[in-house]
Amino acid sequence: MNIRSSARLEDAVADLDRREALCRDMIRSAGEIALAGFATGDAVGAAMKGPQDFLTESDGAVERHLKQRISAEFPQDGFLGEESGGGIEPSLWVVDPIDGTANFARGIPHFCISVAYVANGLVELGAIYNPGLDELHFARRGRGATRNGQPIKVAATADYDRACVELGWSPRVPNGRYLAVLDDILTRGANVRRGASGALALAFVADGRSDAYAELHMHPWDCLGGLLLVEEAGGVTAPFLERNGLSDGGAVLASCPGIAQGMSEATGIRL
Repeated sequence: MNIRSSARLEDAVADLDRREALCRDMIRSAGEIALAGFATGDAVGAAMKGPQDFLTESDGAVERHLKQRISAEFPQDGFLGEESGGGIEPSLWVVDPIDGTANFARGIPHFCISVAYVANGLVELGAIYNPGLDELHFARRGRGATRNGQPIKVAATADYDRACVELGWSPRVPNGRYLAVLDDILTRGANVRRGASGALALAFVADGRSDAYAELHMHPWDCLGGLLLVEEAGGVTAPFLERNGLSDGGAVLASCPGIAQGMSEATGIRL
């Protein structure tokens, strides 16, 4: 590597260091906004964007906060948010201001903020913050995954009779297919649950609380941060960005290695 190439690499690392620092700070401050709205009941009478798709004032407030913080420090970066949309850029922040809004709207403290930073087609940073439990799951490509600063890893489960997995539901997929997948997983012997926050479900796979998560269609803001967490925690994930997930969304599968192949067979999601 010549001097010029080395200097460019050092600059790129320094830029990512700055984005990591911003990500860690702003997701916690965004969590304060979300938690304040949750405590004061701003979700009462939440609007509906579609079937089982809730929208609260806090969704907009959190997304505006994150967008403003990013714009102030990295005005050249793109922004893609669940509520305000955005374009796809080589340097891009992908944000879900509140994932698990149905829980939020019903006073259930199982919701989170999900942030991912994507550079040139790779997810470099992933953060999922549950302000109700003050748990921050964080990953940087090549540096492992943590929960509140402590290293995490996926479960060692290899027996379906011991497995506990989560299955997400999407109105974009026929109920018959969803029920067929559910039946296949149950037949294999696994316990299946649904927590109504796909981002937190992925974080739970990363830290070994769940053995796998599958959803037949997810948007990128719901899953990019969590997929990086699972990969950095030693798990197996199905390709997402490679299958046009950033523009179109797509199927998501994340699993501990011991049951990954069976989950792929049950869901029809290729690893």
